[in-house]
Amino acid sequence: MQATTSTPHDVVFLFDCDNTLLDNDHVLSDLRSHMMREFGAENSARYWEIFEDLRTELGYADYLGALQRYRREHPRDTRLLLMASFLIEYPFANRLYPGALDALRHVGKRGPTVILSDGDVVFQPRKISRSGLWDEVEGRVLIYIHKELMLDQVMECYPARHYVMVDDKLRILAAMKSAWGGTLTSVFPRQGHYAFDPKEIASHPPADVTIERIGELGDFDVDALMGGKG
Repeated sequence: MQATTSTPHDVVFLFDCDNTLLDNDHVLSDLRSHMMREFGAENSARYWEIFEDLRTELGYADYLGALQRYRREHPRDTRLLLMASFLIEYPFANRLYPGALDALRHVGKRGPTVILSDGDVVFQPRKISRSGLWDEVEGRVLIYIHKELMLDQVMECYPARHYVMVDDKLRILAAMKSAWGGTLTSVFPRQGHYAFDPKEIASHPPADVTIERIGELGDFDVDALMGGKG
């Protein structure tokens, strides 16, 4: 964790990672295909059952943790070692959405950009690092189990008079808007499966700004963005 300064910035731009800057649905599709080839349908299905159970238990996706639990059931399956390598060595930079880096650089002219993500303490940092996002935001990365519950710490690390949060989950945006009110502009990129889930959309109020793809921020009027217009 890298704090900036005790002097508040005019604005800090907070970005989710998965399905906001990086096409995590594509990563999961590749992982599912790999598991089907290496383990077969039955074993692959069992892994994803464990994965979903663990996500319910922990509150975040833990791919390596699910793999460890799967191994307990199949201690002699040495292919699992290669499965871990597939995850750790995956070319995440190839899965950045078009224009994602341009969006970060564009808004970064007005204030610090920060990755604010949920996830585990091993795989999620690895993903952010190998994708190039860690270097792009100069190490300003915060990873929590439930980031919407850690807003006091976010403000302590990166104090600002105004925040902009970009996230593909309306649930997160609504929770942060409820906590921060007018000091936050919520931006909803309609990318990934959560962004098109009818239940998610119906259960939460719309964001201040809705865009169809993250690359649109590369040409966005930042003044209008801070005003919550769009």
